[in-house]
Amino acid sequence: MPEIGEVARVVHFIRQQLVGKTLAVVKAQHDENVFGKVGTSAEEFEKALTGKKIVGAGQQGKYFWIQMASPPHPVLHLGMAGWFHIRNLSTPYFKHKEPTTWPPKYWRFLLETEPTDSSPAVEAAYVDFRRFGRVRLVDCPGTSIRQHSPLKENGPDPVIDKDKVSLAWLREKCGSKRIPIKALLLDQANISGIGNWVGDEILFHARVHPEQYCNTLNAKQTEQLHRSLHYVCGLACEVLAESDRFPEDWLFKHRWGKGKKDAANRLRSGEKIVFITVGGRTSAVVPERQKKTGPVARDVKREDLKDEGLKNEGSTDGGEVKASGKAANTKRKRAVMKEESEEEEDVEGEEEEEEEEEEVEVRPKRAKAAKKVEKKMAPAKNSKKAAAQTPSMAKKEKPKTATAKNADQPSEGRRRSTRLSRG
Repeated sequence: MPEIGEVARVVHFIRQQLVGKTLAVVKAQHDENVFGKVGTSAEEFEKALTGKKIVGAGQQGKYFWIQMASPPHPVLHLGMAGWFHIRNLSTPYFKHKEPTTWPPKYWRFLLETEPTDSSPAVEAAYVDFRRFGRVRLVDCPGTSIRQHSPLKENGPDPVIDKDKVSLAWLREKCGSKRIPIKALLLDQANISGIGNWVGDEILFHARVHPEQYCNTLNAKQTEQLHRSLHYVCGLACEVLAESDRFPEDWLFKHRWGKGKKDAANRLRSGEKIVFITVGGRTSAVVPERQKKTGPVARDVKREDLKDEGLKNEGSTDGGEVKASGKAANTKRKRAVMKEESEEEEDVEGEEEEEEEEEEVEVRPKRAKAAKKVEKKMAPAKNSKKAAAQTPSMAKKEKPKTATAKNADQPSEGRRRSTRLSRG
């Protein structure tokens, strides 16, 4: 999912290529998810933007907006796999590829500026094949977009609102809740822009375990978490999410081997990277660095127990993690979900799948995946049921088989009638 750095990249290119230009052509394809769920239609979008000049662009976390010369203004969310392409310009980050055709596949709206003597027309496209993105129109002065929904319901941006995200602010947030620290960082109502990989990166640099309850962090841990939060978010935006420019000691550089054959899943120093589920999200953790110093969430499932030396790191009471009796089923489900994911990515031409309604639109996807898994596993369950019924059926049929086997032998009644006839 595009996070704070990737959205900063989109805003950068909008400012560079579109600000100051007038939109000559606006085309939109209505999608009930992308437009309809936030009270907008493709027709309204076209009417609101055509012929207007773009005067600015801005960001708050995972949201960004295009400021027009007059209201309304489009406020957008990229969802899980959305992107904003500009023709003949390489805007994608590492998960996306430059489109080979124009308009790109799965486009939701297209923009084309008026050509001028000094510059040709610029063409742009918003694409979203998974349809978790959102495009809405906000009718307000351009300077007060952040004071209106949906931005006003979201927390401060750690880069744009650096002064607000102070150490005192973080201490108050952590002390007022009793949830895993990873869950607190992912909640867009607390702080905007932090998604799965950014959250893991922050906690890795802070040496804080993602399962640990936020209200159990000591003063030193909170200070380090505050520094790491600003460091990771700031650098991700500064380099426009270009992963080649991330430092080699970042967890990001080594975390993508999960589920891949022959993947090392280790840092360059040799420290093991394990994957656990915290708050419904897969988290990459380096247990040798991220020690638990307080109570942790109990609803955490261990996904990596292969390394015997790290079993105790997944325990909430210092003991060994107990493997679930349904481990085989869980493994089978993960395999099915992985297969479905790979098939979908091949069709869509994406490199990988990562899993929010606008803020964290993960649940709809997982619910859908679970239904697919259940449907795929149904034949296997039915075959097992049929196999279980076979022995009992054989027992019932056994007497019939015995009767048929001895059909040529005279029964007691037949022998008695034979004796009487002879007498």
